[in-house]
Amino acid sequence: MSSILFEIKDAIATITLNRPEKLNSFNREMALLMQEKLDLCKDDKSIRCVIITGAGKAFSAGEDLAEVVDPNGPGMQRILSEHYNPIITRIRELKKPVLAVINGVAAGAGANIPLCCDVIIAGKSASFIQAFSKIGLIPDSGGTFFLPRLVGWQKASALMMLGDKITAEEADKMGMLYKCVDDDQLAETAQMIAQKLASLPTMGLAFTKKALQWSSTHTIYEQLQNEDKLQQWAAATKDFKEGVLAFLEKRPPVFKGE
Repeated sequence: MSSILFEIKDAIATITLNRPEKLNSFNREMALLMQEKLDLCKDDKSIRCVIITGAGKAFSAGEDLAEVVDPNGPGMQRILSEHYNPIITRIRELKKPVLAVINGVAAGAGANIPLCCDVIIAGKSASFIQAFSKIGLIPDSGGTFFLPRLVGWQKASALMMLGDKITAEEADKMGMLYKCVDDDQLAETAQMIAQKLASLPTMGLAFTKKALQWSSTHTIYEQLQNEDKLQQWAAATKDFKEGVLAFLEKRPPVFKGE
């Protein structure tokens, strides 16, 4: 069975990490397949929203350590440069909203990949752990970039150094998540959010995604100029014209991502 399951339904693509017997830990095959599916999501214009989730009881336990210590394995440098960094880059550059649905434990790289997604929801039984310090490594997969911006420097530093396991409810209170829901409501909530995102003007959402990303490295004065530029791009889209026309005609808009 493939280590990545992929489904497209109602303009929503679902990427499911599928090594449940290994708590969906990443090996080279799974990482490269995930990149392949993210590329497909980029190129397929019928896809308007992407869900990333895990099969079984875990979201992902991070890197499969058996691969790390394998003398014939890819080695740490290639694992980062060819596996995780390209996944993070693809998610951030994807001009469509990405929803991370955390259905169980999220550890190591499995805890940090969701942080780069546009919206994160988790079931109450889910948990997060920056497991790197326990084996003498530093957080990777963009964790040192995203986590302090979500929860603050002190919280991020403590979570990364101490390797505390936190519940989804604790993560929600810290600001790591958009929403924490009962486990039996997770799938329904994910579909509801994904359907809403897919129905919105996706080009405008892509510009919002870019604006948020630029805000991390620009001053307020630079960011005002960035907003000006992006707003001009957004105002030139067919979706903006449709949104205004639908508002004036008092009808639901029909957005096409154009």
